[in-house]
Amino acid sequence: MPIISGIQQVGIGVANAEEAWAWYRKHFDMNIPIFQDKATASLMTRYTNDIAEDRFAILAINGQGGGGFEIWQYTSKKPQSPKIQLSLGDTGVYVIKMKSRNIEKSYSHFENNGINTLGGLQTDPDGRKHFFVNDPYNNTFQIIEGETWLKKNKSHSGGVFGCVIGVSDMDKALPLYQSVLGYEQVAYDQTSVFSDFSGLPGDSKKYRRVLLKSNPKRCGAFSRLLGDTELELVQIIDEKPNKIFENRYWGDLGFIHVCFDVHGMEQLGALCAEHNFPFTVDSSNSFDMGKAAGHFTYCEDPDGTLIEFVETHKLPIMEKWGWFLDLQKRNPAKPLPDWLFTLLGLAKVKA
Repeated sequence: MPIISGIQQVGIGVANAEEAWAWYRKHFDMNIPIFQDKATASLMTRYTNDIAEDRFAILAINGQGGGGFEIWQYTSKKPQSPKIQLSLGDTGVYVIKMKSRNIEKSYSHFENNGINTLGGLQTDPDGRKHFFVNDPYNNTFQIIEGETWLKKNKSHSGGVFGCVIGVSDMDKALPLYQSVLGYEQVAYDQTSVFSDFSGLPGDSKKYRRVLLKSNPKRCGAFSRLLGDTELELVQIIDEKPNKIFENRYWGDLGFIHVCFDVHGMEQLGALCAEHNFPFTVDSSNSFDMGKAAGHFTYCEDPDGTLIEFVETHKLPIMEKWGWFLDLQKRNPAKPLPDWLFTLLGLAKVKA
């Protein structure tokens, strides 16, 4: 069986990657760069109108743990924004969940920086406090208290904890997220008008809402870094949702994919195909992004939401000394030691 360690990163399409990263460093402490890379996305033409577009990407993580941001900018064309006002339940990745060590401290951080939250502090059906906030590019983030940490520092925020994904048919979507991705634990499955969605577009409508949590026995090289994660699937009732990337392409503005760290890509491909979610993109052999190398693939959920898988083969530890870790020569189930991530943190960029 393949190993899925957790959410490695979410792709965020922006118009200016350096500007966006500065904002994410200041407010989410996503300040440790894993790579900054210019290249042509030649393998993604299926999702870029059959054109191999040039792009600049920054992969950054938070020193306390959690998934990262792949901040993605077209350099060969102008990225397109949604043509309509997006609303809760529209299909695709609608919200990124960020974990907090202290929800009141996180709330105060945004309020003190003049960034209005959407609806204030709320409590979800699982009894946890949270709030929503938008970045300057109209991307929505949910800040929610996390329980697993690589280490603790003075920052209020950790990295990516999960996603809210709009689906048009919950029962068709669940097999991918549960049987393939392994989010088998159902924290709640409720249908209602939810008060804790207050402040989001469409907050007064009725939804079916299913919260899926990651396997508590997860393993893998990056399992300590990524920590526990969750996926929340949301289906609007009695209405047809819009598609977030309708008439737009991968890399345009917004949340372009959610990426999972994996080992055993061949076995994963067979599992995806068995459940009728075959790979739509496959780098086949090792790809090189300057500082990191590995194997990546994509599949789609029933609504076309892009799910990326990355099997990392080479990890930069101290690039200026030529120190790279070959992950193919170690037990794939064993977590990397925490001190390696401390070394990665030496590359931290200030806000």
